[in-house]
Amino acid sequence: MLVILGLLSASSVQAQQADIVGESKSVIFPRLSSDPVIDGQLTEAVWSQAVVIEDLHQVFPREYVMPTEPTRVRVFYTENALYVGATLYESDTTEITDRVLRQGQSLAGDDVFAVIIDPYLDQRNGYRFEVNPNGVRWEGLFQNIIEVEGNWDGIWEARAQRSAEGWTAEIRIPFQSLSFNPDSDTWGLNFNRVRRNDNENIAWMSRNREVNPSTSGIATGLEGLRQGMGLDIVPSLTLRRNRKFDPGGFVENHYEPQLDVFYKVTPQLNASLTLNTDFSATEVDDRQVNLTRFNLFFPEKRDFFLRDVDIFEFGRIGSGGFNSGSGTGSPAASNSARQNARPFFSRKIGLGPNGQIIDIVGGVKLSGRIGDWNVGTLVINQDEDNSLGLDSQNIFVGRTVLNVGSRTQVGAIVTDGNPQSNLDNTLVGTDFRYRNTDFYGNTIQVSGFYEETETEGLANNNNAAMGFSLILPNAQGWQGLYQYKRVEENFFPAVGFVNTTDIENHFFNFGYRHFLPSESLFRSVLFAFDSNRVENLEDGSLNNQSVGLRMSTFTNTNDTIFGRITSFKENFKLPFIIYRASDGSRTVTIPAGEYSWQEGFLGLQPGGHRQVSANLFFSVGDYYNGSHKALQGNATWRPNRNFSLVLTFNENRIKLPGGNFTLRVFGINSQYAFSSTMSWSNLVQYDNVSENLGFNSRLHWIPRAGQETFLVLNWGLIDADKDNHFDSTVADLSLKFNYTFRF
Repeated sequence: MLVILGLLSASSVQAQQADIVGESKSVIFPRLSSDPVIDGQLTEAVWSQAVVIEDLHQVFPREYVMPTEPTRVRVFYTENALYVGATLYESDTTEITDRVLRQGQSLAGDDVFAVIIDPYLDQRNGYRFEVNPNGVRWEGLFQNIIEVEGNWDGIWEARAQRSAEGWTAEIRIPFQSLSFNPDSDTWGLNFNRVRRNDNENIAWMSRNREVNPSTSGIATGLEGLRQGMGLDIVPSLTLRRNRKFDPGGFVENHYEPQLDVFYKVTPQLNASLTLNTDFSATEVDDRQVNLTRFNLFFPEKRDFFLRDVDIFEFGRIGSGGFNSGSGTGSPAASNSARQNARPFFSRKIGLGPNGQIIDIVGGVKLSGRIGDWNVGTLVINQDEDNSLGLDSQNIFVGRTVLNVGSRTQVGAIVTDGNPQSNLDNTLVGTDFRYRNTDFYGNTIQVSGFYEETETEGLANNNNAAMGFSLILPNAQGWQGLYQYKRVEENFFPAVGFVNTTDIENHFFNFGYRHFLPSESLFRSVLFAFDSNRVENLEDGSLNNQSVGLRMSTFTNTNDTIFGRITSFKENFKLPFIIYRASDGSRTVTIPAGEYSWQEGFLGLQPGGHRQVSANLFFSVGDYYNGSHKALQGNATWRPNRNFSLVLTFNENRIKLPGGNFTLRVFGINSQYAFSSTMSWSNLVQYDNVSENLGFNSRLHWIPRAGQETFLVLNWGLIDADKDNHFDSTVADLSLKFNYTFRF
């Protein structure tokens, strides 16, 4: 009822809005010679010479109106770095949210101040640097403009201090950490502040409630920038002790030195070298439940492959529609389905078919810009693995993109090698993208791609994949996506990702998001229609289909309440095993045939700024020729900024004629931050399918950016007899040191 009343009174929003338009803004950066101490206090005299920016405006809840609290930003540069100082006023300092103290952790639930930089002023790519009131840093690379790759790790400095007036942030971004055109003195620039308690989003520039490189202001005066030699040398040392507990078990000790070298060939072009690469300190994957016939998709987390990851993006494959990143998003196409036909997926390198670690001897990468071209080249030598029957492999990936004007890109990709097989494999592909941020007052994006593979042992016909998409990624008003994808039977990208082949896929979602008056309990409401239809190429018959309606409401405190109803259809000619007991004693099979069923879904997703919060998702409905109930979510307790405890759970109860079963995945994640530079995290995960209990403990010390020490323990146990008695299977203890020498 409150939503309906809000919609009836929505016309008052326009009358309340100030007469502020989203026209472009510009600023001239002063060049100074003094370097302030980065301590979060803007007390040095040099800050009085900085240019001051105060004309920030609301993005949410009402775009282009004055913020509730003022923000003052100071900016200048020296020959070596860009400096940004921000005074973030807060009338009631008890409303400042700063629950994260561990470096590198997501700041999604905290107050943040962010700097967005588009060094090429092409409105396509860029960097986002965030800091919270505790001085915790988070950085990311923009991909596809509206998506940010948060696993990228850059070297920069930031500190913050609380005061009676609010808080201050002091940021230093070395030019050596950025890629840019030295012949241009003009960059894209934006500032973004988020106040979690009121869920207020504030920015210097925005358009259609978007804050990204495509909506940046203009910064000029950037001349004579130095990157030193542009050389980072990062030696690492890993001391590892492995133990296997089975009757044929063993204990092994490893002494493994590694070397990474990063060199800026030009200010725009980066070269990377890695030798004896070790990923023992990489965070473990979250366990997933697979109740489908198709492969799951796990994200890349290794830093070497994440550098310049935006350059290797292809055809907008993997991007969803609107609200696709949360429970409020479309269920019509899963993430793994959206990732289908991705030509390059770096996670295939250094990992076996079942996740086994395969040593990487070394690799080189060249990535960046040459004139109007984005270029990326990767060569990896993967070691042999006798246990998997794999020979040593040389893997090559080449990517080029031509920037045509400010809105169009045309690119090509080539891959060669097969990291998980001895069979030869190559891939060639081409793609294009057009993006217009002012299409009759909205944003529109059109993209397409075509790929072919050649694989030893497979016929060289029906070996292509192609696709097309049209998206309206607007944060308000009408939003939508149409995506077409065709993946032929013999298409096999050995260095990429395939969810399923021999299909033709039509994915469609369309909706409208309406913003309500600021005095309403709810900030906005979203209505949407979703459809995904997959047909078999062989005869045009239905493979699977889903059609659904959903509604979401977003409150002024960033809480979300949502529900959806979805209708599913599937048709397959071969039975598949949906459940297999860990000891092999029992399986449950879905017989071949045609199936249709419906599912209802309800969810509550509170804002992450609270001390105690819980995300809850409940679904119920039919399932093939049986029924399905699921409860999933997480509960979070943050009593202070030092400690957090997160419980995750996912329970699926399935009843089928072939047998009933319950799938459970549980996780407990505790984190304790001794300071902003040292933290201890512990993760326990269990699932009742494998009956594996995994324990991961990471002590992480970052005295400063570019210097890291890890102490990591991985311990695996199994309840083989299902008697609640767990036996150890494998243990791995690693001590790793990284130190960046910057020249």
